[in-house]
Amino acid sequence: MNETTRKHLESLCLFQWVLTYLFMGIFWITVLFYLMFTSLWLIPVLYFIWVFIDRDTPERGGRRAMWFRNWIVWKYVRNYFPIKTIKTADLSPDRNYIFGCHPHGILCAGAFYSFASDSTGFPEIFPGIKPTFAVLAGLFRLPVYRDYLMLAGVCSVSKSSLDYVLSKTGTGNAVAIAVGGAAESLNCVPGEERVVLINRKGFIRLALENGADLVPVYTFGENDLYEQVVFEEGSWGKTLQTKFQKLVGFAPCLFMGRGVFSPNSWGLNPFAKPVYTVVGKPIRVPHIPVPSSQEVDRYHRLYMDGLLELFEQHKTQYGLPPSCLLRFI
Repeated sequence: MNETTRKHLESLCLFQWVLTYLFMGIFWITVLFYLMFTSLWLIPVLYFIWVFIDRDTPERGGRRAMWFRNWIVWKYVRNYFPIKTIKTADLSPDRNYIFGCHPHGILCAGAFYSFASDSTGFPEIFPGIKPTFAVLAGLFRLPVYRDYLMLAGVCSVSKSSLDYVLSKTGTGNAVAIAVGGAAESLNCVPGEERVVLINRKGFIRLALENGADLVPVYTFGENDLYEQVVFEEGSWGKTLQTKFQKLVGFAPCLFMGRGVFSPNSWGLNPFAKPVYTVVGKPIRVPHIPVPSSQEVDRYHRLYMDGLLELFEQHKTQYGLPPSCLLRFI
């Protein structure tokens, strides 16, 4: 195929992922609710019976399908940016790991394509390591979307779910968590690198309880994929975002990207800019079933130091100026 056709195909594949990310849940809620009042009412009834029977699967590591993780659509999306996974150290299959992913960005594109698909070559880069991307537990309450996520090897970010992956499925597991979550998605400003981490210590405690090594991961370019409206602290917009976040678990963002077929028009597609997900060196963590606050604080400091070192070592290589600083909030 020629260059123009290839670029259009990449853009279309990305657009389906954006629509899925933003609207698939509400779409299937609407469809199944409508079918309840038609002659096809048995379809949603049988599906919801299945969901009830299958309700614990997201808490038990999900249900990955390798054909889905290797779906050619993911490879077209990878090439659109492009997205690359960068290795800085070997990871032993004899250990389990918690990947702390920063920054979250609007769509968490770097982490999703690196850890919820095999499009960037994770199995070849880290042989013997099985990545599992953890997302909000509430997303698994959305019909059909829950099944779509689990095909990608995605699981719930609840403590019981992560404990299961790290303690009941052997070694060689890597749980990837977007530590900053919804709060961090409100700080996607090009040229500014801010991560919500100072008071995020739950993943550190989880690592100690399970003896899982901590691995800082930084995605360079994630904050450049959209233009976002950032409200000042104390403004009505910021207040509404904060209240909505506390109510439903994620924050509504006002953002704009480019059109599907025209880079010069506004739309929902991210801008075609390189994204580099750099996987740092593992921080060895002992198995302490009941860690003290002092132990949690100690490894939290070690993790922050490791993330800062990773950022400083690679920022200029992956597009940031030497003067750019990483801010912890």
